Amino acid sequence: MRYRQFGRTGWQVSEIGYGMWGMAGWSNSDDQQSLQSLQAAVNLGCNFFDTAHAYGDGHSEKLLGQTVRANRDKRLYTATKIPPMNKQWPARPEFTLKDTYPPDHIEEYVHRSLESAGLESFDLIQFHTWEDDWLRDDRWLYKLDDLRSQRLIKAIGISLNRWEPWNGVRAVRTGQIDAVQVIYNIFDQNPEDDLFPACEEMKVAVIARVPFDEGTLTGTLTKESKWPEGDWRNTYFVPENLIPSVERAEALKQLLRKWNEEHSSDITMPELALRFILTNPTVSTIIPGMRKLRHVESNIAASDAGPLPEELYEQLKQHRCVRKPTPWSQ
Repeated sequence: MRYRQFGRTGWQVSEIGYGMWGMAGWSNSDDQQSLQSLQAAVNLGCNFFDTAHAYGDGHSEKLLGQTVRANRDKRLYTATKIPPMNKQWPARPEFTLKDTYPPDHIEEYVHRSLESAGLESFDLIQFHTWEDDWLRDDRWLYKLDDLRSQRLIKAIGISLNRWEPWNGVRAVRTGQIDAVQVIYNIFDQNPEDDLFPACEEMKVAVIARVPFDEGTLTGTLTKESKWPEGDWRNTYFVPENLIPSVERAEALKQLLRKWNEEHSSDITMPELALRFILTNPTVSTIIPGMRKLRHVESNIAASDAGPLPEELYEQLKQHRCVRKPTPWSQ
């Protein structure tokens, strides 16, 4: 495992972090399997773990706390997210800070998350949704500063709405936040336009989420893919999303197959997806979901392999797709 500096915090975090949504918000989650996978990741050098209170109403945070206590001899960085008070994902322009993150709500959920995890503090607390217009009401910052002075949190971050990387640039430029979490992958390269330059300038850490485009970049989805009842992917992968996503993935499979044949290599689709992101030095860490041991091992191996060859990276840059939020994009 290789490590990178986490913005201006001075933390050295693993290139491959751990996204914990799947341990509470996806179908077929199993706590024992989750804990085994978390421990395997720690053993292989992973030290950054991202969860949220909304993931199973604190259940994922509980698993993170168990993992931290089982590894008291290691420095593990813990990140969680405060849910919006109106329970609406994503945020919309008409929502105000009073609707989403009033000071009392912020304080209540920091304490709830600490109780769920059984921890004395979190390294990073993030807003689970964000609108740059909320900057006009600075009560959120005063409250977080107060919680930081109490040593309940160490750093502040925001998680940006799907396909809206521009909707956090002003927050970054205030110099008041330490980290930004954003969707960034082979298809969603748009954060490179404005968000990443702002983060570099202000020394703000970048957490890249959804590296596999919710599964299409693993190469395992088909146009007939379905999930158990209640799994959120059934509402996300509606036909108008699933079909073009699979077609884009098939084009990448052909590209990768040709590359592997010509260069006698055996890069897999998941490895390609992760190493594409790691080729960009602005990214501090990637947080793929890893519910199974084999996923932990293969994802962490992508860090060991390092950035992609320049020629292959440039070919992948041509697969950028500009997508805009829709009613189903959540």
